[in-house]
Amino acid sequence: MNETLELPFWLELVTAVLLLLGSLFALIGAVGLLRLKDYFQRMHPPALASTIGTWCVSLASIIYFSWLKQSPVLHAWLIPILLSITVPVTTLLLARAALFRKRMAKETVPEEISSGRHRGK
Repeated sequence: MNETLELPFWLELVTAVLLLLGSLFALIGAVGLLRLKDYFQRMHPPALASTIGTWCVSLASIIYFSWLKQSPVLHAWLIPILLSITVPVTTLLLARAALFRKRMAKETVPEEISSGRHRGK
């Protein structure tokens, strides 16, 4: 009843590489969070790295468990899809809240941020 399927080496290797990539992206996001000096700069590395890292881990999970069950296991895609929708919205709302807080504290805000204009326009 509890038969264990032997995984081929290539499948273990692909799963391991994807998990290592996911953890590497999480580490890069954490280092970026610590190294960058301004709040507005520190927002980007964790948001981008966690999203890409989650895609790698979810893909590894789908590959691994699809092989074990001998059928496609696609419900793991819900996590990165929902993160891809919610992380940019959350990042934007946090940036607006930080900008509002700086304005209320009468701190100087760079012109590009306060007016919504970007460089090159």
